Amino acid sequence: MKIAQIAPLAERCPPSLYGGTERIVSYLTEELVRQGHEVTLFASGDSTTRAELVPCCDMALRWDTRVSDPLPYYVMMLDRAMARASSYDVLHFHIDLLHFPLLRQTPVRAVTTLHGRLDLPDLRPFYAHFPHLQLVSVSTAQRAPMPPVNWAGTVHHGLPADLLPFCTNPQGDYLAFLGRISPEKRPDHAIQIAARAGLPLKIAAKIDKVDRDYWESTIRPLVAMHPNVEYIGEIDEHEKAVFLGNARALLFPIAWPEPFGLVMIEAMACGTPVIAFACGSVPEVIEPDVSGIVVRSIDEAVAAAHRAAALPRTAVRASFEARFTVERMAREYVRIYQNLAGFGAADASEGESGKLALA
Repeated sequence: MKIAQIAPLAERCPPSLYGGTERIVSYLTEELVRQGHEVTLFASGDSTTRAELVPCCDMALRWDTRVSDPLPYYVMMLDRAMARASSYDVLHFHIDLLHFPLLRQTPVRAVTTLHGRLDLPDLRPFYAHFPHLQLVSVSTAQRAPMPPVNWAGTVHHGLPADLLPFCTNPQGDYLAFLGRISPEKRPDHAIQIAARAGLPLKIAAKIDKVDRDYWESTIRPLVAMHPNVEYIGEIDEHEKAVFLGNARALLFPIAWPEPFGLVMIEAMACGTPVIAFACGSVPEVIEPDVSGIVVRSIDEAVAAAHRAAALPRTAVRASFEARFTVERMAREYVRIYQNLAGFGAADASEGESGKLALA
């Protein structure tokens, strides 16, 4: 198949540090190429890929100090993608909603994966206005706030099996918090859990501009107050393997409808169990007492911190391999591409050879 992947421009593909959506787009793109598909990646110019790269800005917008407004770059990217749309079997968008009016007016096969939260009040009338465009959710829980729309499927995220090595014997006995400093991620709860459990906590997380005040007013003083807490900052893929692999458990004390939570399966890949609050996708991702412990209170999380070390790390890794590899993710997306409305009709004239080519 000829597939176009249209990625966000905030980070490169794959990101050098933090970046969930761009990371998944990169993993999917590389796996589709490995499986023999002809893939074009519309992304930032500093992205690295075995697919054809169409650079839509010089570098990841988050790191380009010359850029103050990302919107013009997205409009230019959409213009480039739609100009070539007829040459693809499918266009796969990962950029939320800017492209929707174009898809209603252009006869192309397209699908959009929604990577973010969908409970914001302004989104409901928007998606009600575009009820027929084909969408993919990254968890079943993510769908809950939506009006009736045209869901093409749910595809859980996946990682390359060899990306993060399995760690049989962790060298540290600490709890880990990885991701982003923000109120909905509740790093304050992570600090409280670690303090009450009497365990060290290492925090590897980025701080967005919008969350800088929260860091300065709430989290930074808590870090300074607790000698068992260490703030590391943003880390790269190599550092992530060491950071997660050597932890007793990953703390995921979220207080919002998390659409997926990539860090959970990153920890699982390392064999590190996850202690997660039962919000959003968590019950879909974590197998209780196999890959982690699902909790509903800080008291339960403190108790789980003591129990987590007893969970067999081989079982945690096995759960990852059975459910969250990039091979599985790519196969599920290919099935969705093949089932898109109009796919068979447009290829009927090609005969059986055309149908086989789509497989």
